[in-house]
Amino acid sequence: MNRLTQLLSSAALSLWALPVFAVGPEPVWTLSGFAQPESVVYAKQQDLFYVSNINGEGTAKDGNGFISRVSPDGKMIKREWLKGLNAPKGLAYNNGFLYIADIDELVVVDTGNSRITARYKAAGAKFLNDVAVDSGGRVYVSDTGTNSIWRLSGTSFAVMLSSPKLEGPNGLLVEGGKLIVGSWGVMTGNGFETSEMGYLQSVDRTTAALEPRFAPIPFANIDGLVSDGKGGYILSDWMHGNVYKISATGEANLWLLLEQGSADIGLGPNKRLLVPMMLNNELRAYALD
Repeated sequence: MNRLTQLLSSAALSLWALPVFAVGPEPVWTLSGFAQPESVVYAKQQDLFYVSNINGEGTAKDGNGFISRVSPDGKMIKREWLKGLNAPKGLAYNNGFLYIADIDELVVVDTGNSRITARYKAAGAKFLNDVAVDSGGRVYVSDTGTNSIWRLSGTSFAVMLSSPKLEGPNGLLVEGGKLIVGSWGVMTGNGFETSEMGYLQSVDRTTAALEPRFAPIPFANIDGLVSDGKGGYILSDWMHGNVYKISATGEANLWLLLEQGSADIGLGPNKRLLVPMMLNNELRAYALD
């Protein structure tokens, strides 16, 4: 029985039951000193990373959350570059602006002057999670708690799609006319426990039609999701600490076996995959090739 088959055999597989051995490459660098880092995004124009820090409960409006700036070689530029957020999670960067999912609002920051320029409330949202932006500047935000995806178009922030079939939408990736969605799984109502793990599907960005895509067999509690540049994907499984490579034909291959808490991954220069390790308060960089 291979490693992936073992993981698929039980959606309730607990961390302590996993064999203790290393899978995949060692990190190129590791940076510590964060406070529950959840997401990382590379700002090419500025040649640096932004990292969200929850720094408290994931749904608490406590003002403890902040954003860090990190250099491409793994040095902390400024730990608390932007303070006063609540529980910031997913990040997206576009044309000098940083978009932050913060519980039930989308926060927009001008990175040139480090000022918040807008806050878009998501009425009824429970757990805004990942953020993605398309070439036209439209911003997409997953709400894992209500099985919804929100879209910011101009100054209008509204639900694009709400359906139980989204099964805890988390990771988002714009790909042509589609929005690729990585689901956390079917939640039981007991915290983030799932009765069935998540998989990848897609949403038509014009019609909002939901359709199956790759990896239709539930196999992971998906958090971060990026393109591998070859027609496939790389995604993280927060609950089990895994990072998978998904081929263009939908085959899931375990690439990294890490500790629990591998959160919203991002891509950086020099073919680096950045993995925020939320429970370790670390950011790790891995060479993709």
